[in-house]
This record gives sequence, C-alpha cells and structure tokens, in this order.
Amino acid sequence: MPASTQEGSAVSPLRPVILILIGSLGNQSSSVISSTLFAQLGTVAVSTLRLALSAAFLFVIFRPRLTKLSRERWINAVIYGAAMAAMNQFFFAAVARIPLGVAVTLDFLGPCLVSFFGIKFWQGRVWALVAFAGIVLITGPSSGLDPLGITFGLIGGGFFAAYTVFAERVGKAEGGLGDLAISVAVAAILTFPLVAPVLGNVDKRAWLILTIAAVVGVVIPYIADTLAAKFSSAQVVGTLFALDPVLGSLLGWLFAGDQLTVRMVVGIALVTVAGAAITWQSTPKNETKPEPF
Repeated sequence: MPASTQEGSAVSPLRPVILILIGSLGNQSSSVISSTLFAQLGTVAVSTLRLALSAAFLFVIFRPRLTKLSRERWINAVIYGAAMAAMNQFFFAAVARIPLGVAVTLDFLGPCLVSFFGIKFWQGRVWALVAFAGIVLITGPSSGLDPLGITFGLIGGGFFAAYTVFAERVGKAEGGLGDLAISVAVAAILTFPLVAPVLGNVDKRAWLILTIAAVVGVVIPYIADTLAAKFSSAQVVGTLFALDPVLGSLLGWLFAGDQLTVRMVVGIALVTVAGAAITWQSTPKNETKPEPF
C-alpha cells in the first residue's frame, strides 16, 4: 500500500473527533459567555437573539435557495429548527439554575435515549442502568440542586433527542449546510415574539457578547457537527458527544464558579461513559467506518 494511502487512512478517522471537539468546546464556551447576560435579558432573550444572529451569519455564508427546497426538506428543516429552539431554551433555563456540567449531562441523555432504542444486545441494557445510577447521584433529593433546573435540563434532553434524529436528516440532505441555516432561522423566528419586551435592554455590550456567543456557540459548532455527521456515522458522532458533559463540567468549574460535589462528579462520569457505550453499541458495526473527507 502506498505511503500516502496509509497516511490518509490513519488521519481520516481523526477528523470527526476534531470536528466534534471543536463543536463541544464552542457550545460549552458559549454557554459560559451567554450566562453573563441572564440577569440583564433573561434566558429566553439570550437564547433567541443568539440564534437570530447565528441565522443571519449562516444565511450570508451559505445563501440557501428557499425556492429550491422540496416539501420533505422543508418539513425536516422546520422540525429540526423547532427542536433546536426548544432544546436551547430549556438548556439555558437549566444553566441559569444548576451547574453547567450537570445541565450538559442531563442534556446528553437525549442522544443516549435515541441510541438506547437501537440497542439489540443485552450489554446495552446494563449500560442504561449505569447511566440511570449516574442520574440518581446527580439529581437525587440530597443533591441540593434546584428541582426546576433539573426538570428544565431533562426536558431539554428530550428535545435534544429530536434534534439528534433530524440533525442527520438535514445534514445529509441535498441542501446540507444551507438547510441548516434555514433551521436555525426557524428556531429564532419561533421564539422571537417572546423577546420583544426586552429588546430595549440590549445595549452595545450585550450585542457584542451575543455576537461572540452566536459565532462561538452556534455557527462554528453546528457546522462542525454537521460536517462530522456527513463524513462519519451517527454512531461515531453520537459517541463523541460524550465529550460534552466533561468539557461542560470543566469550563463551568474554571470560568463560571460552579461547585461540583464528589457525587456529582461520579454521576457525570457514569453518564458519560455509559452514554458513549450505549451509542457505540446501538449501531451496526459496518457503520463505524468514516467516509473520506
């Protein structure tokens, strides 16, 4: 085998890892940045305006042709956007009440749930019990966490499940990243009416923070996730999403002052490992080979 072929085979599997890592770092960093505006604007406005700015950037970059979309692509884009809007709103509502690492872990249950229903082997059921044990450690009555924040995190995870399903449909559609731009616009439009009362509170500093959060937390991560799904497989990408709780916990501790107890750290670790194992086992092995970049 020529050296160049060997090099390509060795490098290409790393590309989805790098893309998901970039997306995860962007998402969690943006959550920390966005949280500085919660007191001024509220979580609903921060989430919506971040998506609106992201949609504007994506439309400029990819210029989707709205008249060229088939009925199926419109349906997928709209449902994807609706799931995206709800997922972001409930996630930010959770982050405002509980540590970032915990909120991300509860959110991660969404992709795990999607993968769980694809499991055909008993080992996957065992990992589900491990994940459940981790959730009990994190959210148990003696955890001291805000029950409403936990509830918001779990609801956000449910919408993340829908997001996971339609992310692949939109990412692998003919329009690709153009359809992604439409979905982000739909997400912003659906919740924009709720933002009108606080638009007057958005000053220059807030717009700057929102713009940074939009680029770092939506534009870059969503493009990275879409490319990773396109050039890899749902199994590989879903497994790599296990990076989210780890990075969320670390960034929340470093920059947001989050305090994590030993039981929370153990619970996050259990959910992360179990989630990665569940996702890995849920897809036939012949889907694990990435496509060339």
